[in-house]
Amino acid sequence: MMRYWVMDSWTMTQRQVKHLFRNLDSLFISIALPVMMMLLFVYVFGGAIETGMDYVNFVVPSVIVMCVGQTCVFPATGIAEDKTKGIFDRLRSMPIHSSTLLIGQVNGNIIRNIVSTSLVMGVAMLIGFRPSAGLIEWIAILSILLLLVVSLSWLSIIFGLMASSVEVASSVSMIFLFLPYLSDGFVPVDTMPSVLKSIARHQPFTPLINALRALMLGLPIENNLWLTVSWFVPILFISMAFASTMVKGIKK
Repeated sequence: MMRYWVMDSWTMTQRQVKHLFRNLDSLFISIALPVMMMLLFVYVFGGAIETGMDYVNFVVPSVIVMCVGQTCVFPATGIAEDKTKGIFDRLRSMPIHSSTLLIGQVNGNIIRNIVSTSLVMGVAMLIGFRPSAGLIEWIAILSILLLLVVSLSWLSIIFGLMASSVEVASSVSMIFLFLPYLSDGFVPVDTMPSVLKSIARHQPFTPLINALRALMLGLPIENNLWLTVSWFVPILFISMAFASTMVKGIKK
């Protein structure tokens, strides 16, 4: 039974990889938006924002998080498209576990993020980003980004299962893109008005970005790593359980 489940998951993953390279325009958009925002903040606003370090070093971790958020809309739209086009009904007539369709979306998004984040990081290095992380720090950075991608992908799938159309499902990107702005990602939290400051300090992307920044630049990480884990691990498991239950309940 497990062997067939793994084989089906691999087949669904291959399907997503084929979609990725057949729709290079969507991959380009997921890379272009974070890069343009990074260039805008570094070269237009960076000189006016005091962070205690080179602004490019301050902003790159948040741009990477925004890149991940941008790509995590694709599981939602992919699931919504499969649902509205009858792919779910077609798969129900085959000996395949329903969860493998969701796992394929998540795995495909991991691959998409490897490509897009690597390119964004390359552009950041070209404009002056200089991380000082060692091997252990990079392992921690990649682990945090993997947790972020997987948890947001499963959360995105829930929106896709709930949405009545692909257009509605794509609105999930507003959440993933808005919250990094309302964090310690682009300006220090202490410069915000009191109400926004309170919100920024008590949402998941602030400790996430601070943890990435500390690991990349050799800064004190404080309790940001544990706060990140305490936010995103529950999001991951709750989203997985909820999405798996929902996909089983979809009727023909």
